[in-house]
Amino acid sequence: MRRSFGRTRPSLADVEDTPTTPADSDTRAAAVSAVGVHGTRHIRPLRRVLRLGAVLAVVGIMATACDRPTFGYPRGVTNQTPRLLNIWQGSAIAALAVGVLVWGMIFYAIIAFRKRSDVLPRQVRYNLPVEVLYTVVPVVIVAGLFFYTARDESEVTKLSPKPDVTVDVIAFRWNWQFKYLDTGSGRQGANPIEVTGRPGEPAVLVLPQNRSIRFVESSPDVIHSFWVPEFLFKRDVIPGRVNQFELTITKTGTFIGRCAELCGTDHDRMNFYVKVVPQAEYDTFIADRENVAISAAPAVSTTGTAATTATTGSGQ
Repeated sequence: MRRSFGRTRPSLADVEDTPTTPADSDTRAAAVSAVGVHGTRHIRPLRRVLRLGAVLAVVGIMATACDRPTFGYPRGVTNQTPRLLNIWQGSAIAALAVGVLVWGMIFYAIIAFRKRSDVLPRQVRYNLPVEVLYTVVPVVIVAGLFFYTARDESEVTKLSPKPDVTVDVIAFRWNWQFKYLDTGSGRQGANPIEVTGRPGEPAVLVLPQNRSIRFVESSPDVIHSFWVPEFLFKRDVIPGRVNQFELTITKTGTFIGRCAELCGTDHDRMNFYVKVVPQAEYDTFIADRENVAISAAPAVSTTGTAATTATTGSGQ
């Protein structure tokens, strides 16, 4: 006697040594025949159901692809949105396909190999093709996801030689300061326009629509994270390190920004706003702020010291 899966089952030697009668042989043959017919009768309809389910799943995916389902992914407002949405859609479809396959195999095994009698089915110890299949397929899936992720990441993080606007992002506990690095230089010694948030008054960063914008990040204290949900992108602001990224905002509007890194007591209040306006309105905003900075800067006092006024506030 041998044990298989916790049960005791007769070995071939035991069966050969057991005396049998013609009646026993006929009974055993009838039982095996009944089991075979019964299993075939149930397996064939099951295969038809699985094939029909696979066809319906493919048709459903193809039908929904016309509407470009987002699978819960938010709609972005930058030039990187289509690329990021595509990789999300591909990952979601791959996950759904794997899920359908796994669940189909589980239900197939439950129905096709359910217990029908006390006679144990043939025990299969090793199946080399199946083992190769469930080793190769996951490797191919992971390699495909890695390739598309690396390709899109290199495009999303790419920096152009000369962006239209460069903004210096300074995150500090617990607010934000933005400097327009393209302004102020060479104009009567005026400093770049800067916008600094105050407690209860978040900073408002005004940016032009359809222009490439580079963000240069730094922090004087702890790790923060620059995150505007509608950008579908965030990057940490790390002390002692300058991080940069670049994007183009394609839609106008006002979007809230947050610190996405737990940075201390008032982390939850460390918000700011990004106001995206047409190019003409942005040019007017910059010109007005530069004129104010020029009129307020270098006024020499009676003691001979220069008094300069920084342009701060919410930027509204």
